[in-house]
Amino acid sequence: MEPIVGIDLGTTNSEVAFILNHNAEVLTDQDDGIMPSCVSIDETGGVRVGAEARNQAIINPENTVLSIKRRMGEDTPIPLGQATYLPQEISAIILKALKTRAEKILEKAVHKAVITVPAYFTDDQRQATREAGQIAGLEVTRIINEPTAAALAYENASKKTEGILVYDLGGGTFDVSIVKIENGVVEVLASTGDNHLGGDDFDQRVAERLADHIQETYNLTVRDDPLVMHRLKRAAENAKIALSAAPYAMIEEDHITTAGDTPVHLSYELSRQEFETMVEADLSRTMDAVSRALDDAGILPASLDQIILVGGSTRIPAITRLLEEKTGILPRSEIDPDLCVAIGAAIQAGREMGMTDAGVLIDITPYTFGTSALGELYGEMYPDKFVPLIRRNTKLPASKSEVFYTLYDNQDAVEINVFQGEAPDARENVNIGTYLFELTPAPAHSEIIMRFDLDLNGILQIEAVEKATGRKINAVIENAISRFSEVDLAAAGERINQLWGSASAAGNADFETDGAAAPHMPSDLADLLRRAGAMLEAAPAEDRDEIINLIEDIRAAADEDRI
Repeated sequence: MEPIVGIDLGTTNSEVAFILNHNAEVLTDQDDGIMPSCVSIDETGGVRVGAEARNQAIINPENTVLSIKRRMGEDTPIPLGQATYLPQEISAIILKALKTRAEKILEKAVHKAVITVPAYFTDDQRQATREAGQIAGLEVTRIINEPTAAALAYENASKKTEGILVYDLGGGTFDVSIVKIENGVVEVLASTGDNHLGGDDFDQRVAERLADHIQETYNLTVRDDPLVMHRLKRAAENAKIALSAAPYAMIEEDHITTAGDTPVHLSYELSRQEFETMVEADLSRTMDAVSRALDDAGILPASLDQIILVGGSTRIPAITRLLEEKTGILPRSEIDPDLCVAIGAAIQAGREMGMTDAGVLIDITPYTFGTSALGELYGEMYPDKFVPLIRRNTKLPASKSEVFYTLYDNQDAVEINVFQGEAPDARENVNIGTYLFELTPAPAHSEIIMRFDLDLNGILQIEAVEKATGRKINAVIENAISRFSEVDLAAAGERINQLWGSASAAGNADFETDGAAAPHMPSDLADLLRRAGAMLEAAPAEDRDEIINLIEDIRAAADEDRI
């Protein structure tokens, strides 16, 4: 039987999992199974992936890419080494590393995968994810939402009818989904969330409080110093983690900055109560999203049977407390919140292979798809009223048709804009494509039938037909985000294969991506850290947190005489 693996392609970390002995397992050579979603080119031109690439980010930030998932769906080339690559090509390198890891552990070729994406990924982002898989040499048999995958991880052992709330809070995004399981069928009833809310925001709140403390204690302003602020954010993250198990966390950072020639040391005790006060408004927003999801699903909290926690930030005790107060249910987190999405993807992959009897997955679209037309808005005629075709929370696959009318005699063309969003004013939604349809001369009010088809992977197809003639109208996409053609995909695959091959020539033949030795460090460690700190200004903003984390890792290792 040809294997199908499950992949969680994450912003910070990624994992690959598979059904082994009827159990979904994360495939790894390490205890945590997590591979950093990082790609770099070393000085020999070889590609590095995972922990080894992340280590290179300290001294080679210009040839290192972090958090590429945030760029998926964009068509802006990203420099890496001596060339530039689109986001799906960079992601393909990560997928290829996961594919190689799976092949090594399973001792067989892997050509198929189920890949997870955030519930709020747009059509273009989902398409880019599929293209990344193709470039990596993987047939993407299914794309499923991350909360759905998490529900699968818990549902697999359950055979009774249940209502489940999946609360997914990661480093940068938040999703909440309401799932119903009945007779082996997993049905997502509603999904909502916030793409700009996560643990990074909590860390930033604490870092700002620490900056205020330095200002109050030493009369020093450090907010304009990126190195200091990143060190404070790293310290804040460690304190947040500590407060998951303790009521207080002592934050101590030696030589955080200087006052003239005098070194300044930070010492600050952060209580869980103070931390929870800092993030109270953020957590309240997540509870509002829970209420919206329940309303969308048309159920009361009493109808829920269980709550599942997903994402590392759900370890904050206040989240469990707030959810229990709101629903009367103690949330579950038996499965590692960082790994359960990959495990759920593996369960779905097992179903695709016929290896499990868990039933059929039903998914929904988290967005409304529609077009614009002349219509009444706020009591007045408006040329860009949003006309929904496939509404948010519609089961997938979905197909919807609607009739529109020409405005005047012998109208020769009509421009149809495709939007994604919920606003009644189409211009406030996201334009994902513009199609120009040439028409057969006909009287005004001639009918044009628009059809939208949204498949299980969230990929949207558009068709227009003149009702009077039955002729399908040819469409030309204008100003849409560019996508790969089959020829482009093949060419991109060849480019990545050539780059991948260069790694073998550089002594990376077995493509070990985790646990590999870090690059050789200069004997003058202090000079290395100084140069790395100086490079922060040139590094992309979204990569600075990762680089500062690595600087702190080296500093800690030096303090412990481990290097």
